[in-house]
Amino acid sequence: MLHGRSDEISVIERLLADCRTTGRSGCLLITGDPGIGKTALLDHAASAADRPRVLRSTAIESEAHLPFAGLHLLLRPALDRTDALPAPQARALRGVFGLAPSEPGDRMLVGLAVLSLLAELAADGSLLCLVDDAHWLDRASAEALLFAARRLDAEGIALIIAARTGFDAPGLAHMPLTGLDAPAAAGLLAEHAATLSPANRYRVLAEAQGNPLALLELPVALTADRPADAGQALPMTDTVQAAFLAQVRRLPEPSRHLLLVAAAEDTGDRDVVLRAAAPLGCRPTDLVPAETAGLLRVDSRTVRFRHPLVRSAVYQAAPVSLRLVVHTALAEALDRPEDADRRAWHHAVVATGPDEQVAAELESAARRATERSGHAAAAAAYERAAQLTESGAHRARRLVLAAEAIAEEGDIERMGELARHGAAGTDDPHLTVRAIRVRATAAFHQGRLRTACQSLTEAAELAQADDPALAAHMLLDAVHAAWYLGKHEIADTADRLDALPLPPDDPLAHVARLLTCVVRSAIGQGDRDPEILTRRIAAAERTGFGGPHDTILVGATSLQAAGHDTEAHRVAGELLAQCRDRGWIGRTPPVLACAARASMFLGRHSDAWDEATEALDIAQEFGHWQWTAEGSGVLAYLSAVAGDERRCHTYADDALAAPEPGAVAPGMSWAHWALALLDLGHARWESARTRLAALHTGPVRHQLPGLRSIPDLVEAVVRLGRPADAHEPLARLTAWAHDAAQPWIDAHVQRCRALLASEEDAAELYRAALRLHPDDRQFEHARTALLYGEWLRRARRKSEARGQLRDALETFRRLGATPWAERARAELDATGEVVPKPEAGGGGGALAVLTPQERKIIRLAARGLSNRDIAAQLFLSPRTIGYHLYKAFPKLGVTARTELAALELTESAP
Repeated sequence: MLHGRSDEISVIERLLADCRTTGRSGCLLITGDPGIGKTALLDHAASAADRPRVLRSTAIESEAHLPFAGLHLLLRPALDRTDALPAPQARALRGVFGLAPSEPGDRMLVGLAVLSLLAELAADGSLLCLVDDAHWLDRASAEALLFAARRLDAEGIALIIAARTGFDAPGLAHMPLTGLDAPAAAGLLAEHAATLSPANRYRVLAEAQGNPLALLELPVALTADRPADAGQALPMTDTVQAAFLAQVRRLPEPSRHLLLVAAAEDTGDRDVVLRAAAPLGCRPTDLVPAETAGLLRVDSRTVRFRHPLVRSAVYQAAPVSLRLVVHTALAEALDRPEDADRRAWHHAVVATGPDEQVAAELESAARRATERSGHAAAAAAYERAAQLTESGAHRARRLVLAAEAIAEEGDIERMGELARHGAAGTDDPHLTVRAIRVRATAAFHQGRLRTACQSLTEAAELAQADDPALAAHMLLDAVHAAWYLGKHEIADTADRLDALPLPPDDPLAHVARLLTCVVRSAIGQGDRDPEILTRRIAAAERTGFGGPHDTILVGATSLQAAGHDTEAHRVAGELLAQCRDRGWIGRTPPVLACAARASMFLGRHSDAWDEATEALDIAQEFGHWQWTAEGSGVLAYLSAVAGDERRCHTYADDALAAPEPGAVAPGMSWAHWALALLDLGHARWESARTRLAALHTGPVRHQLPGLRSIPDLVEAVVRLGRPADAHEPLARLTAWAHDAAQPWIDAHVQRCRALLASEEDAAELYRAALRLHPDDRQFEHARTALLYGEWLRRARRKSEARGQLRDALETFRRLGATPWAERARAELDATGEVVPKPEAGGGGGALAVLTPQERKIIRLAARGLSNRDIAAQLFLSPRTIGYHLYKAFPKLGVTARTELAALELTESAP
């Protein structure tokens, strides 16, 4: 019986019941102080579960530096199901557990493999996962487990995690535990210590403060050792530890020494504990007194403490000198090759000053951790190795290695600090370059773009003589950072990139030339001959845009800046497919942002919404400010198309958030464009003009929204009767059309000219624009048709106007562009053709009846992807995919996947 926990028990039993009866998954984080009853609630959950399979593990403090150790404890009984996972996930999971050769990869792929493995286990019925002492999980295990937990949906899995107060698990339901109330505390004490004197009972209740473990343990200590009037109350953890320590001190000395070995070893391996304790004069029979006292639980393989506070009490009370002897004995007992990492850490505990042998052991352990994507563990080992290294080149190298490892982990503050210390301790140019690059990466992800740009150009100068290719990669990144700063910074970094002595036939050189050509054109510099741009694009495409992931992304972004949207969409799509196939989840935000822009430019608003949402979710999970701003900017624009004021302003605010005082927000240009388009849709001409004027005269006018929003600016100033304000922006758009040689830009130029033209010329210019609009850019084609229809109505050519306005209305309704559809409907009404308003929710095509998650899944299923393929792409489980398809099919009036192809599945963002 659990005293005073009826509310908490109800929460747990409701979670289990929902999992069992509905097949939906649920997660719960239980936090509280030591001894507050977290483990007891997990015990209750295990006993209350109605025949589900149960996975249970308890994290171990001494393994907190071993990558994926905690995850292995949880999943070890289920590893026989690994073959059922998608191949990249199966390889990743086997690699991190040492069951197969490790492959460098994305640490979040392991989280996806955990999700898939748990879903596979739940396929035969509901699954209960219990994780205790999660605050001791190694970082890699915690990240993978929480990554999976946040994506549980319809697998029939209940996951309950218990940890001490302070454990952070964003996105999980949280149930903090406090002490028992007075009646419950008195009831528990009466049940377990009925013979206490009234004075001692009062004292126990006062000192325990409702802590169940204290209520159970303090009576034992009081009865044995402590008088009722013993001094001031201790803090709760110290009080309970003192109670345990009182029991320990009554044991024979060999038993106390054996307890200390077990506390220092802490994995529970009985054979290792006994081998290490033997040189201290301990025998297996010395376990008996500790076991009899209830301090240990011993079986044929393991030695476990009754509670983590017993271990803490034993270890902290021991003299430091004796602890060092014990760690030395443990290091000697861990003599198998597979124990090398644990052996290195025991040696590291013993080392009190520089020790190159131990530092080398730790460096080897760090390399092994890196091979298993355990970057946090690798960073800890490299950093400790640096601490055990004399000042000089080796120490600096290990600090930089630690910084590079933590950079993979995404701890932005820490990676910059370690890199700074590493750079300060060396005069090696190559090592300095590596350190600066880490610091620049940290600054970029924090949104400190000026710092990032300066650091990258500094590093490129150092690397240029010995490694021009490395310098080129850093200057490509510097140009990227400069793109968000302004004209001067772009010109400077482009000049530096052009000056690098790269071989003419080097694929990297072709990408560099393309990028500098494009950015110079954007800021009004360089040669405006479109043939040069065409040749540079062709040369870069022939070499696969340089090959490496980051270089290909630069190529795709360059194509967008050049207006070659179809090619950019293809390159970004291929790169995204590569990221998904290889499980590079952490690399996907910039690729997804690029793909979202490409989809949006081509009028594929639904694709763009899905890609931008995914980019935003992952960027926020990794703490990447830059891609959070870019994803928010695209979503603000798509919300503007739909006329969704609230969402547009929310996303625009996120895009406009500046990372540091005086900095330009990375998403500023997108936010201005989105809010201006929202104003245009609602006929707020002056507000739209003001926003667009700020964009076109500000420091980010060269960015993608700058040129692409010129048609919106022209429309706004013409509506306000200020056509003279359109001449300069239209000249810039015309020049870009000449450089890019793309029909879609020519269509915009013709539409802008039509708005400014005389009665005699406007009609032909509108018709020319309609002919030039590519078929896939439906939103812009409909906007031109709307403007032409308005012009025809004003010219009293109502019959012709109706045809244009009907086409525009149909397209806007299909795309879910509500304010634009309303404008087209009002214009049709003005021609004398009465068009009823659609019913609420009546626009947007077949997918409008679905939830956003169902919509994404249906569109992928319509392309022929299996549940397993869709799950891997959306970072969900196959069972969740099946659940959403089951819910979506009746809404669409279909019964099989094959019927999806016949539906109209192209529409706007939700």
